[in-house]
Order: sequence, then C-alpha cells, then structure tokens
Amino acid sequence: MKLLPASILAAALILNAFGENPQASIDGTAPGWRAMTEEDFTAVNCKPETWTFHKDGTINCTGKPVGVIRTKKELTNFELVLEWRHNKPAGNSGVFVWAIPSSIKTLEAGQGRLPQGIEVQVLDLAYGGKNPADWYTSHGDVFPVGAAKMTPFAPVAPNGKRSFPSAKTTKGVGEWNHYYIRAINGEVRLWVNGTEVSGGTNCKPATGFLCLESEGSPIDFRNLRLRELP
Repeated sequence: MKLLPASILAAALILNAFGENPQASIDGTAPGWRAMTEEDFTAVNCKPETWTFHKDGTINCTGKPVGVIRTKKELTNFELVLEWRHNKPAGNSGVFVWAIPSSIKTLEAGQGRLPQGIEVQVLDLAYGGKNPADWYTSHGDVFPVGAAKMTPFAPVAPNGKRSFPSAKTTKGVGEWNHYYIRAINGEVRLWVNGTEVSGGTNCKPATGFLCLESEGSPIDFRNLRLRELP
C-alpha cells in the first residue's frame, strides 16, 4: 500500500475532525481521542488540596484559592470534551485553551491569580442574579484575557470583546453540563450541551497551556478527553 505524504494525512485528519458534521466527535470517542488524567496537569498557584483527581475521571475543585492548574505541555490545534457542574449557586470557573506561558510563569512566581489567554467561561445560571450585567452571560462566553486578542463571533458583547452565546443551553447548579471545544489555527468554537453557541477567530496567541480554573466556588469536572491535531 502506498503511504500518503504527511501533509495529506494531516489535511485528511483535520477534514475528518472539522467537516460538515462536527457533532460526530462531540462525545470524544472517535479515533485519536484519549482521556486526560492527573498526569496531564501540574500545579500553578493553587494549594495541594484545591484539586482532587479520582480514578473514575472526576475532578473535584474547592474553588479556593483562586488560581489554575495547567497542562504540562503547550497545545496548539486540538479538540477538548469535558463535563462540569457547579455545587453552589452563582459558581464561577473557566477553561483557558491557550494560556500565555509568560503569564503562567508570573503566577508560578506568586504574582496574580489567573493567566492571560483565551478563556471559555464556566458560570452558574445564578451568577449575577436574574439580570446579568450586559458584559457577560452564563451560557458559554468566549473571550480574550489580558494581552490575548480575538475577533469574537456574533452576537458580540457591548464591550466588543466577548462572543456571547447564540443559544441558552446551560443547566443549573448541581447538573452536569457538556462542553465540546474546538481550537485550531487561531479559531475557537464552543458547543454547550450539543449546540454550538460561541467562539472567535484571529486568536493571539494560538498556542499555549490548557488550564482549569479555581475561582472561589466548588466545582466538579469529569470525562476530560483530548484530541491533538496537526
């Protein structure tokens, strides 16, 4: 059998992953996906007891102190699947898909609490009460933090920086929510509970660390799965 050049194989993999039916890989069980474990992450500026990894794939986070854990390696093009649930009303957390390495070093040196980069918001519906501020929502905002840049997909927040979700599909406190995040060539797209809702393009940086946030309230994650792409 004649082998295809690496460039053609890479293109074929991307087309398979990002074709007309992205729902096909939303559960993270297609070829190339793998489970993420404690071995994938390292501490940044949280306490040892902040994060607890269990053999069944569940991760408990106390929310205190505010900070992050990060992947041991930087990522560029990838897909990520995870589930999350807040354990108290008005819980706040997030996922950084491309956290800037220099900002991580600052945190590791004991300065600051959260990194700079592209963040995918994880908010409970009760955050901010029944009338959230006009600059955020509780249904999966995607936005740049600090020195990061991004052109948000519509609808766009009044401040012009955030991609607001086009649909409200998030479940409330105590219920599991499913995120499928696609990050490739400087573009981020987010599906919440099976529906694509938000994202952005022209992201800078378009490579960096994947981080999970501890942001003041207890939250659980589970079933983290990753597929790295060319």
